Amino acid sequence: MSEISTKPYMLRAIYEWCTDSGYTPYLAVKVDSRTTVPMEYVKKGEIVLNISFGATSALKMDNDAVRFHARFGGVSREIYVPVDNVMAIYANENGQGMAFEPVLGNDDPDAQPTDSPASADLPPPALAPVSSAPALSSVPTSSPEQRDNATPGDDEPPKKGGRPTLTRIK
Repeated sequence: MSEISTKPYMLRAIYEWCTDSGYTPYLAVKVDSRTTVPMEYVKKGEIVLNISFGATSALKMDNDAVRFHARFGGVSREIYVPVDNVMAIYANENGQGMAFEPVLGNDDPDAQPTDSPASADLPPPALAPVSSAPALSSVPTSSPEQRDNATPGDDEPPKKGGRPTLTRIK
């Protein structure tokens, strides 16, 4: 008997935690021939979907797929995402959630989907599998002359606000 994947259970648990906490749950999805999503919103083979109660209708999170209807540009679309294609589920407001190992090429017959969580507390907005995290090293300090020649605003941190984005680091 094959083992049942824990991934769909984790997806439902994080979804429930998001809604109970008043957060907006988002799904990061790897798009392939098995997914049904509006292709005009796919970037680099991926799409991020708002799966909150207010953004979807007839949301069903089964053990094999996530299905729902949502409006894109005012047009209702049917969405179908195999659980294997879900890369992450997280709260839009703070980035907390869970990332999963990337799906291997679905066209490869030897590919084995994985469902091991890569991170429980995701640093907003970046998500990265723990196994592929680069080693940390110190950043060289600049000389006073380089700092004087820098354009104003170079040393300022990025501004907060606006729409958060999901960045996958490979």
